[in-house]
Amino acid sequence: DGEQRWAFLGRGGALVLTLWQQSSGEFSTSTPGLHHLSFQVDDVDTVRAVESALRAVDAEFFHDGVVAHGEGASSGGIFFADPDGIRLEVFAPLGADTAPAPAGPAPTCGFF
Repeated sequence: DGEQRWAFLGRGGALVLTLWQQSSGEFSTSTPGLHHLSFQVDDVDTVRAVESALRAVDAEFFHDGVVAHGEGASSGGIFFADPDGIRLEVFAPLGADTAPAPAGPAPTCGFF
């Protein structure tokens, strides 16, 4: 269709990350290489604000809302795909104590 997709994510008036669709294919998660990119923010409220902005542009999410990094972990965040299918994470080090800790085909960051 010739349309490129992009998103600019910022914080406090400063650009933090630019996502730009570079191909018509998707990133392969079944071959060696990048697992995901992770970005830390100050608190879970900021994670939820990022989630809201991403939902407004129909981003693809791997989990429903904020998830903990593991059972009993206080850190957690959101996991979503950029336009090429690369998995990204925005997380806070505290505040996800009551969030579920997913398991299965789309674990959180793979370190817990």
